[in-house]
Amino acid sequence: MENNHPTDLSSSAELSAKEEQNLRQDARDLRDELADLKQDLDSLVSKATALADRELRNVWGQLNGQLGNAQGSARDMAGQAGEQLNRGVEVTTDYVRERPMQALAIAAGLGLLIGALRR
Repeated sequence: MENNHPTDLSSSAELSAKEEQNLRQDARDLRDELADLKQDLDSLVSKATALADRELRNVWGQLNGQLGNAQGSARDMAGQAGEQLNRGVEVTTDYVRERPMQALAIAAGLGLLIGALRR
């Protein structure tokens, strides 16, 4: 089985940090898109009584397009987060298989630390 995952946890952490930074930027972009959408909806509601039916349909179509873009961005972010989680699980699994005693020692140490913190 070919191993395409870094066995060095530091390089894995660097990769995860870059991916996390990308996800945070995507989240900011999505928030901006949703804020723009809300602003457009507020504007539409305030002008709705003055707009003709054709204008309302045009504006409604534009808003639906923006909502579709926001939904697509949210789906992309969820997909990226899922991929990152899967890579993390694979890297961890590979690490445990390659260094079982070290992984066991780390797990025991974390268990002791968490137990001490909960007291």
